[in-house]
Amino acid sequence: MFALRQAFQRMTVAPVRSLHSAPVESIRLNNLADNAGAHKRGKRLGRGIGSGKGKTCGRGHKGQKARSGRSGPALGFEGGQTPIYQRVPKRGFNNKWATPMHPLNVDRLQLFIDMGRIDPTQTITIKTLTDCGLLTTSRVKHGVKLLANGKEHLTTPINIEISQASEGAIAAIEKAGGSIKSVYYNRLGLRALLKPHKFEGKLLPQNARPPPKKMGYYTNYDKRGYLSAEIQVQEALKKMAA
Repeated sequence: MFALRQAFQRMTVAPVRSLHSAPVESIRLNNLADNAGAHKRGKRLGRGIGSGKGKTCGRGHKGQKARSGRSGPALGFEGGQTPIYQRVPKRGFNNKWATPMHPLNVDRLQLFIDMGRIDPTQTITIKTLTDCGLLTTSRVKHGVKLLANGKEHLTTPINIEISQASEGAIAAIEKAGGSIKSVYYNRLGLRALLKPHKFEGKLLPQNARPPPKKMGYYTNYDKRGYLSAEIQVQEALKKMAA
């Protein structure tokens, strides 16, 4: 019994912690500050031996990691053997002569007609599409290609001049009672078409003929090329009728 009493006397009771946290000071303009540890001060190297980071600045003596510049091997270096990016054969290439066309679907064209932003009674050109906000001038670098997505929504007969068009888009426009013509524009021709104000006081450059590689496209009536014999005859008949 005496031993049990001594054991109880040696026991220390831990203080009871309050369930309530310390009162939080209200936020005011004079006590706005970052949290403690939010900003870590950088190490000031090379400021004397007494600073603890002088002389070798924490890099040790000699060795690859003590040198200035790159402190380790270059990314992809494999100790002298041929690295993996040289062992794997090359695949594909980027054609620097490519002229990618900006895509445009016929359903978007019909949407802007329904909104009243495009007049279907006038000939629709690339400038018409940029002026109404359907296309951005900066993104039309080589021309616009008309695609047939949403062709079931196209119901308005239109007369459009575009850089290129898919077979489905041509069929959809002609089914609605319209006409389409594929016209070639080089970079200067596009600039003169989209930004005529840049040529104020000067003669607008004439539209260049397609290069030999693209001549076959614009002389093909299936593509509704503007240099095809059928398109040339149609335009001549229109001029005679006028």
